[in-house]
Amino acid sequence: MAIKNYYYAQLEAVAQEMRANPDMVFFYEYQSPISVSPTGEVLDLAREFGDVRTSGRGWPIDEQWIAGAAIGAATAGSKAIARLPSMAQIYAIEYVYNQAGKIRSMTGGQASMPFVLWVDGSGRRRGSAGQHTDVGAESLYVNLPGVKVVVPSNAYDAKGLLVAAIRDPDPVTYLDYPEVKSGQQPDVPDEAYEVPLGQAAIRQEGTDLTIVAWAPATIDVARALPTLAEAGISAEFIDPRSLKPLDVDTLVRSAEKTGRLLVVEHGHYTGGFGSHVIAEVVQAVPGITARRIAFPDVPGPGAAVMMDWLRPDAPKIVDAAKQLVNA
Repeated sequence: MAIKNYYYAQLEAVAQEMRANPDMVFFYEYQSPISVSPTGEVLDLAREFGDVRTSGRGWPIDEQWIAGAAIGAATAGSKAIARLPSMAQIYAIEYVYNQAGKIRSMTGGQASMPFVLWVDGSGRRRGSAGQHTDVGAESLYVNLPGVKVVVPSNAYDAKGLLVAAIRDPDPVTYLDYPEVKSGQQPDVPDEAYEVPLGQAAIRQEGTDLTIVAWAPATIDVARALPTLAEAGISAEFIDPRSLKPLDVDTLVRSAEKTGRLLVVEHGHYTGGFGSHVIAEVVQAVPGITARRIAFPDVPGPGAAVMMDWLRPDAPKIVDAAKQLVNA
């Protein structure tokens, strides 16, 4: 066990899996896969694995080529990762939707697709434009047949979910939001390990209210919890981590205990994944009181004060929780 920065934990997962699988490839654009641990260890994947198995110091900006090359390698039997920036991920969706997600079904299970689409997510922070502040692409990917979706919220889960995604026989979209990468992180084991897909984490136990949120909204919920405790509200906080498959059983058990459900997400309100979370729970727990808060249906603004006004932040979470409990 060791304290590692978020990106080092991720690259350690990739390096360990590439060492175990000589045919595995890692493709990306305009960047170098290098990170230094707090104790000085250097991970340089391009140097260790070379240009044949990586993009070296970064390929030119061509997301269709990067995703297509990785999916082609996975089709041929390699494990493959394509890492893309959030504002350009849409170029990969055609390949994921029509090819990667359906090959297993169309071949009657004879072909697998060990492919990971690693999306460097944006955040609900001040940005250079609306294209660089979007969150909520998970709602796009969960709708694609045959595709799994994970969203880590700390360094431990970031490594474990990435290892699990790489080892999975189906395509997995790995959404990597920046806001959860700073601050205190849990210890990360040196060896490779899996955080199982479809297993939620109960971050805090409680009896009055169930709060469900995934990154980057986990940051805001964590800020809201002390205020809720001061107000005498015992909140149970669940981070799904894996959205598809979704750990419905854990959500339902909590909702049956508390009788109230608040879902918080940074994705847009209309069509956001939080609607699915509520639908799953209310079907299993009749009579539960539920509410959802999300980002409005507008592009993220560049002005910080406007972003704060729109973001489902800690004060908005506290207010929604109090309304649920006092209803």
